[in-house]
Amino acid sequence: MHGCTFAKIVQFMHKRLIIICFLLVSIFSFSQDTINKELHISGNIGMTNNGISIIPTFSLKKPAFNLSYSFSRGGRFSIDPDIRLTFDGRKGGAILWFRYKLMNQGKFKMNVGIHPAYNFGLRSITESGKTWEITQARRFIATEIVPSYKVNDHLNLGIYYLKGTGLQDDGPKSIHYVNFNAGINKIPLGMGYSFNFSPQVYYLKSDNQDGYYFTSNVVLAKATSPFVLMSMINKEIRTNVAGSVNFDWNVSMLYNFRNNYRRVK
Repeated sequence: MHGCTFAKIVQFMHKRLIIICFLLVSIFSFSQDTINKELHISGNIGMTNNGISIIPTFSLKKPAFNLSYSFSRGGRFSIDPDIRLTFDGRKGGAILWFRYKLMNQGKFKMNVGIHPAYNFGLRSITESGKTWEITQARRFIATEIVPSYKVNDHLNLGIYYLKGTGLQDDGPKSIHYVNFNAGINKIPLGMGYSFNFSPQVYYLKSDNQDGYYFTSNVVLAKATSPFVLMSMINKEIRTNVAGSVNFDWNVSMLYNFRNNYRRVK
């Protein structure tokens, strides 16, 4: 009993030590980037008929808004918050990414990242013979590895790997997500419009459940407009993952923004 408890404590401290070390390196890198450099803030805010997670297997199944943006000093390190919530705020999630560009030159690139996250979902509880729904917050920690290769100005190939760890007992404890993707970008349509298409296949393992899926993003944009129209689909190939649906989709309207700030002495 005591040996088992000690092993859990060691495992707990090991996970926290990895996170602390990564954050210290990230903060040091960010501080090095701040010297006489502009602060770059970019991202998008939008609305959708169905909020879909960064792992497309899971969706809110309700209209939602999302805010995704990035802080950087033009160097290798960035801080990237990602918030996706239903309009009543009862379902969704909030992620705080710390990302670092390991390789940032040439056609081959490699990014890594780590994040703490909260996932908000509805749960029924019963007390004194009465049942009602509450919003439960589940905590996760995840790391990512993102290699990519730029074939030309219109084609990118990449792999996205995410390892997530749940920090509570009533939910998934270990998640592996591997995505193989192609980005077909800036296909001209005339009148300043362009078309982006990103077909992807991925494997998801959540504890003892797993599955294979096809997903894709389609984006319609105009060079002179900050607004873009995006649609996503997700289709099961073979799966036994709880909460998965055979076919899911959404349509989103996004507003892109980008600003640079320099400290005035």
